[in-house]
Amino acid sequence: MWRSSSRRACCRLRGERPWSYPPTARRPRRPPAGGRGTSSKRGSPELPNFRTPGTSFSTLGAMKARLYRSAEELKGFSVKNCPTMPAPTSVLMCAPDHFAASPDHVPSEPERNKARAEWDGVRAAFEALGRPVKLLDAAPGLPHMTFTATHSLTGVTPRMEKVCLLGQSRRPSRRGEAERLEAWFRAAGYQVEKPRDPALAFEAGADCAWHPGRRLLWGAHGFRTDPEAYEPAAEAFEAPVLLLKLVNERFMHLGTCFRPLTPEAVLIVPAAFDPVSLELILKIFPIVLAADEREAASMMPCGAAVVDGTAVLEAGATASAGHLHAIGLVIKPVETREFLKAGASVAALAANLY
Repeated sequence: MWRSSSRRACCRLRGERPWSYPPTARRPRRPPAGGRGTSSKRGSPELPNFRTPGTSFSTLGAMKARLYRSAEELKGFSVKNCPTMPAPTSVLMCAPDHFAASPDHVPSEPERNKARAEWDGVRAAFEALGRPVKLLDAAPGLPHMTFTATHSLTGVTPRMEKVCLLGQSRRPSRRGEAERLEAWFRAAGYQVEKPRDPALAFEAGADCAWHPGRRLLWGAHGFRTDPEAYEPAAEAFEAPVLLLKLVNERFMHLGTCFRPLTPEAVLIVPAAFDPVSLELILKIFPIVLAADEREAASMMPCGAAVVDGTAVLEAGATASAGHLHAIGLVIKPVETREFLKAGASVAALAANLY
């Protein structure tokens, strides 16, 4: 049953689809109940893609990390059987003192002031929702340092060990961000891991998202992250990873087109994924909200952050806000227009801390 008159941005219940597939795309076939096939067991202790000083990768390689690429591989898999993951207790933010939408852009004084006012609004929203904000010092020459979640993926192991996987951008100009994040997370008591292969691309929090409340990771590849990065990520967190392939250049990382909202609901941009990935999403989430593609590209509703039933999102994403409200979320609109120019919004500004 549809909960919206819109065909492009609406909520669907399991078994119904709120969108049509592009003429060039093959409509994916829904697998039989319970899925078909087997999950793939991956991991190579001899050639790990992440390294941690003092950590034995032979131990990591012995863990049963599983990657799932399609609904047909989910035989025997159930989200309910995934162990619980504690909610973040605070967030890490970095003031936009040196922010610029692009490396070659020199922001005017009004732009700087507006970016700071918007950042202050996002910080205030988190604090009002009971998420204390810890601060990372800004640094000259790193205009995107304010996006603390882009190059850090945080979580805890089953033994409650705090882990941070650092990102590694294809763009050398952004690698200084990971270095500053590494120093902060080490000082905060995190086990920090980073890519061993300098050619491996991994955009960490920009291309990954935890399934709400569960030790289950969603990871995207196709543009800014190599799929090989997820094998060691699964091992580091001892969590399965559901892989999604991005195919639309308007949505080049997961934070622009996929936002888990509750254990049962997700907001996505259908055109961002290949058919196999869409089928995987439909298999896992009972409720899928399809964001309007134009609004998703300009206002980034999938860049929202959800805190205890409240969605903090760009104020201009009104259509998506209506759908989130329809499934019971409280809406907290904030302005992020200056940060949208750089292709990011609320979630990118705040790395989760445990």
